[in-house]
Amino acid sequence: MWDKIRVFKDRIRHSLHKRSIQFSISISFTIVMVIGMALIAVSLSVRYVNSTMEVISNSNKRIVDQISLNLDSYLRSMMRISDSMYYRVIKNSDLKDDNINYQMSLLYETNRDQLVSIAVFSDDGKIIAAEPLSQLKPSIDVKEQSWFQIAMARIENLHFSTPHVEDLFLDPDDNSHWVISLSRSVELTSAGSIIHGVLLVDMNYSGIEQVCKNNYLGGSGYVYITDEKGQIIYHPKQRLIYSNLTNENNLDNAKHEDGTYSETFNGRQRLITVKTVGYTGWKIIAVNPIQDITANYSNFTSYTLLFALFISYLLIIVNMFLSSRIAKPIMKLENSVKNLESGDLDEQKIAISGSYEVEHLGKAIRSMVRQTRTLMDDIVSEQKAKRRSELDALQAQINPHFLYNTLDSIVWMNENGKYQDANTMVTSLAKLFRISISKGKNIISVADELEHVKNYLIIQNYRFADKFQYSIHSEPQVLQCATIKLIIQPLVENSIYHGMEFMDDGKIRVEAYCKDHELWIDVIDNGPGMPQEQADRLLSENAALVRGSGSGIGLKNINERIQLYFGVQYGLSLFSEPDVGTTARIHLPKKSLEEFEEKE
Repeated sequence: MWDKIRVFKDRIRHSLHKRSIQFSISISFTIVMVIGMALIAVSLSVRYVNSTMEVISNSNKRIVDQISLNLDSYLRSMMRISDSMYYRVIKNSDLKDDNINYQMSLLYETNRDQLVSIAVFSDDGKIIAAEPLSQLKPSIDVKEQSWFQIAMARIENLHFSTPHVEDLFLDPDDNSHWVISLSRSVELTSAGSIIHGVLLVDMNYSGIEQVCKNNYLGGSGYVYITDEKGQIIYHPKQRLIYSNLTNENNLDNAKHEDGTYSETFNGRQRLITVKTVGYTGWKIIAVNPIQDITANYSNFTSYTLLFALFISYLLIIVNMFLSSRIAKPIMKLENSVKNLESGDLDEQKIAISGSYEVEHLGKAIRSMVRQTRTLMDDIVSEQKAKRRSELDALQAQINPHFLYNTLDSIVWMNENGKYQDANTMVTSLAKLFRISISKGKNIISVADELEHVKNYLIIQNYRFADKFQYSIHSEPQVLQCATIKLIIQPLVENSIYHGMEFMDDGKIRVEAYCKDHELWIDVIDNGPGMPQEQADRLLSENAALVRGSGSGIGLKNINERIQLYFGVQYGLSLFSEPDVGTTARIHLPKKSLEEFEEKE
């Protein structure tokens, strides 16, 4: 995927490269404008949908709050009927002497619009009193009814059942009523003894329907009620659900705390609002399909599109005008630069016009042309000095005396049967010259330069019969950094000839490391050393006058080559102390090899 995107970007860049700057500015501005307008349109649409959802969510909260109040009032009226029957009738009656049917009948007649039946049962399931019907069906075992079992298990608690058809009593008219049973455990007095029983109040289900039906959520929205376990108490499509012709996400929605949630059910996104009816644990759940919410903003989308097109038209006109004002002075300046490319260094032909930035650019090019004339001669001189330094450096490495001694040592080893040592010296010599040549390159990696030094030390260690020990250490991150070739070996050679020649326990360390984001290479020996003043003179302009067992010309040459390639802030430093040793420190920029390929 990323490769395809990269190819697409390259094609666009290549296509724009062939076009004029006016076209590039126009098309770029147009693309940005289209993207910007699209983002604005999407943002407005999203904000519209979100605000609509927030309004509907608040409306749903108000509706479910009102339903909760109405339902709470209805349920409390049923609870008051149950309390009246229990505390005013049953508690004050002895079943052996008193007949509670009369008081029960009065209570039923007073609330018959809300009730289907009232009944009292003993703990063994026998009917004690009931209104308006009192004869149980032969097939009914009251003790097996869920409302009876729960009431007997929960002393002093009220229990509301889920909707069901009332089927306890024989009805001459064969009527069927949907009810919600309110049951509770009660204490019955009979001949002064207390026995337990169950008071059953069957509420007319139509009362709950009326509470929920008169609320409009808009579109295809609706409200339904579940108990605390998610069993449906009321649903506008309750019969379809019971017939398995449709379904509802009631079990999952009943698990929510009060609030507003978004869900996906049957492939449709919905906004649901949940409200708990306090003491019953029932859940009032309002449902709004998202498509109802988003269906009304098509007009808003059309208006936004027309507005975006109008703004785009105005911006295109402004774009054409501005791109022309910017492009024409730049095109004139481009023609002037083409004259420079053909070799015409007449600064007066450089066009100066347009905006402040373009005019300033024209003046800067004129100044550049003037400076170019002055610098051309300097560049030629510097290039000659650079090539001369490189030639001196290469010639200095092909030391006939070193080569003669090395070959003589190899012959001696062969004559004395030290073929393995001779083979090692030949291999090291070959690698030494291979890196010295480096296919004509002057910038090589630190790894190659250290390899060159290693081969040189192997050869010299054989020649000096292990008079010194050496070590080469480098941090991994500097191995692929760029360096000038053949700048470490002369320093090692100085350490050997000026520090190790008359010692039996000489040590030479070569260390390459990174510090403060710069590259450092140290050549450290424990030779006789020298005063620091003498070390400083070896790198001064008068180094040619300092003569000893060797000349300082090689060190000065290394310092000049480094500064020629990398700048005067880099170079070679010497630190020495008599009877302690000498450290030659190379300071280079920490740059990759690819960044200096153009210097070859």
